[in-house]
Amino acid sequence: MLHLRTFLCMVTLVLLVGTLRQVNAHEIRPTIVTAEFSETGLYTIQINANLEALIAGIGASHKNTEDSPKSQIYDALRQLPPAVLSNRIRSFMPAYLSGIDVTFDKRRADLKLTQIRVPQVGDLALPRHTKITLTGTAPEGAPVLAWRYAPAFGDSVFRVRGAIGGERVAFWLKNGERSPPIKIRGRSAQSFVGLAYQYVGIGFTHIIPLGLDHILFVLGLYFLSSRLRPLIIQVSSFTVAHTLTLALSMLGLVSIPSAIIEPLIALSIVFVAVENWFTERLQPWRPFVIFGFGLIHGFGFAGVLREMNLGPADFATSLVFFNLGVELGQLATIAIAYGALGFWVSQKDWYRARIVRPLTILIGTTGFVWFLERIL
Repeated sequence: MLHLRTFLCMVTLVLLVGTLRQVNAHEIRPTIVTAEFSETGLYTIQINANLEALIAGIGASHKNTEDSPKSQIYDALRQLPPAVLSNRIRSFMPAYLSGIDVTFDKRRADLKLTQIRVPQVGDLALPRHTKITLTGTAPEGAPVLAWRYAPAFGDSVFRVRGAIGGERVAFWLKNGERSPPIKIRGRSAQSFVGLAYQYVGIGFTHIIPLGLDHILFVLGLYFLSSRLRPLIIQVSSFTVAHTLTLALSMLGLVSIPSAIIEPLIALSIVFVAVENWFTERLQPWRPFVIFGFGLIHGFGFAGVLREMNLGPADFATSLVFFNLGVELGQLATIAIAYGALGFWVSQKDWYRARIVRPLTILIGTTGFVWFLERIL
């Protein structure tokens, strides 16, 4: 029980320190785009983007601004007062707008830049998101709208508020993907099947390949025992827990800052690795601990769906099918581990000493490094 008490002390430390720092401050997040149409056909497109990163030439090829050789240029732009940065943005606008493709019935729209709002310089550790407003008039009739963001600019979340009934749809688009056609007067062309498929894909890719921390946690569960029954007990406990907190977070009933959640996710990896080192079988209390970590991971998953800011009508669909995608990603992780190692050598006498323990050290060390990065 000594290491369990140590773990609880570390959790307390994270809760105290985490509130003082914002984690993943330099992570490149998707650009949020909201298109809204009036009954007369006038529309506004509001873009919320980290333009300093794009001006510096840091795009989709980097997950974090600090990973780019141009990070010093970004840091310098980050310190500019709003008026000066606004002038830099206006100079950048021709190149930026050329990477934005808005079409009505496959005809490119003529977008007019009407406003640039640059926030004041704040905490330099945090990204600064500039808001750009574009306006125009949609063609008469019931035109079909499509959006595409240049691949070099990274991902975009494209949201549309329809002119009739206040309908809202949203899409997370990656690698220059064009949005599905959206009828801006009347029902969206996106079917229930298409919406479900989209959320399954988002949930799956949030695990494979984007969720390395979640992958390591699932592998930690797998390496305790590759036998089916202990694995099902742990994964089921984890699934129920993250579904619960994901729902509560999406409903706005519970909210915990990512500055607390992200270090705790890293710490959960460390904990599972330490347990795998000291024990060879599932302890009666471990599913309850995994359930607690599942609650934490659920808040991490919620951030993905919050980016899309969906209306209440899409809540059940997004929750169910995003979770399904997450589960498929976790099962795929286990299947790959079993196919690569478990099927061939899990029954060997040396499996634990030569395979499980070295990989446990690697998983635990990685989690601990992430924990330090996320609190410091």
